[in-house]
Amino acid sequence: MSSVAVRPLPAASLTRVMIEGPAGAIETDVNDPGGARRGIALIAHPHPLQGGTKDNKVVTTLAKAFFALGYVAARPNFRGVGATAGGHDEGRGETEDLIAVAGHLKRQYGELPLVLAGFSFGGFVQTRAAQRLHPQALVLVGPAVSRFPAESVPRDTLVVHGELDDVVPLAAVLEWARPQNLPVVVVPGGEHFFHGRLNLLADIVTRYFGRPEAET
Repeated sequence: MSSVAVRPLPAASLTRVMIEGPAGAIETDVNDPGGARRGIALIAHPHPLQGGTKDNKVVTTLAKAFFALGYVAARPNFRGVGATAGGHDEGRGETEDLIAVAGHLKRQYGELPLVLAGFSFGGFVQTRAAQRLHPQALVLVGPAVSRFPAESVPRDTLVVHGELDDVVPLAAVLEWARPQNLPVVVVPGGEHFFHGRLNLLADIVTRYFGRPEAET
């Protein structure tokens, strides 16, 4: 099966909101498909001290995939990034902020199924948030398990990693996943930022979660 083209997020679907968090405002982009929403996908970006933002290409690719599947796709900036208040807190405050954003989204859109997704450092933070939010599903892309002590995760967690990742070696992810009996989807030739493989990443997410009934 060939990879799907990742379509741009419709500008009309985007709302930029400032959500009140423990350290102040959390700048968050929300793309709402409207109508019969299938769920909420809360997506976390890579390390803020290494240039990570809500506009990272892997993060926006995840947002596009979930939006196409009928999910409200939300991308907050971590502390100290963009207009988000506060400073980097090594995952502690960032976890609290994700929980605050999830609470806001549930109040705004109702008790829809929640998916937590994160790229690299964002995946580490989502493993912490998942311990308290108990999402319907967890998606970890390029999880930085060799750099941050990721929590154990449910066996149905979708883990996607590049074969040639030179930031977080594939061997480190397999070592973390092995004692959990956790499958890992390996993208052949993929490196940490999935250059040239973003359509394949979107395709993996689309096939894992399935298409809405209206599109079948």
